[in-house]
Amino acid sequence: MRNGSIPGTRGRVRPLTLLGSPVLHEPCEEVSDFGPELATLVEDLFATMYAHEGVGLAANQVGVPLRVFVYDCPDDEEVRHLGHVVNPRLVETDGVVLRGPEGCLSLPGLEAGTERFDHALVEGFTATGEPVTVHGTGFFARCLQHECDHLEGKVYADHLTGRRKRKLMRQVARTSWRRATDPT
Repeated sequence: MRNGSIPGTRGRVRPLTLLGSPVLHEPCEEVSDFGPELATLVEDLFATMYAHEGVGLAANQVGVPLRVFVYDCPDDEEVRHLGHVVNPRLVETDGVVLRGPEGCLSLPGLEAGTERFDHALVEGFTATGEPVTVHGTGFFARCLQHECDHLEGKVYADHLTGRRKRKLMRQVARTSWRRATDPT
């Protein structure tokens, strides 16, 4: 953030990539160029996340298959966590596994009880190439795991099994956005 500016104010809102798009189901590529295009992408990710009232957004959710995500997410104590990570590695998850409601901007309007650890540690870089470590607990830990999953080509629905998975997939089939993107 230059000169204390609010992230996303210089960014443009990009179209969201929805469930079923191939870019959401492939591992993303490492970022090698930490130049102005990356800074623009980070700004656009913030602008898009805020426009859609999300708490996190990965680059492949706007169709860019690079290992970058942004977040503006509270933890369980309502402490705000704001930032971005380039080339993140989820280096540690531990603690209690909790099933909680989880949604995704790439599955608009839907959520399902998804199991996640209540502690996560992510290491990576800022858009300028500085090393960064992000520690999350509770809801923020859920967010970090969710965004790291996106960069591996996974969505929260991939964690569901049995009845929960079938229910969510029936809901997806009934959504207007899914019918609009269906080639049939």
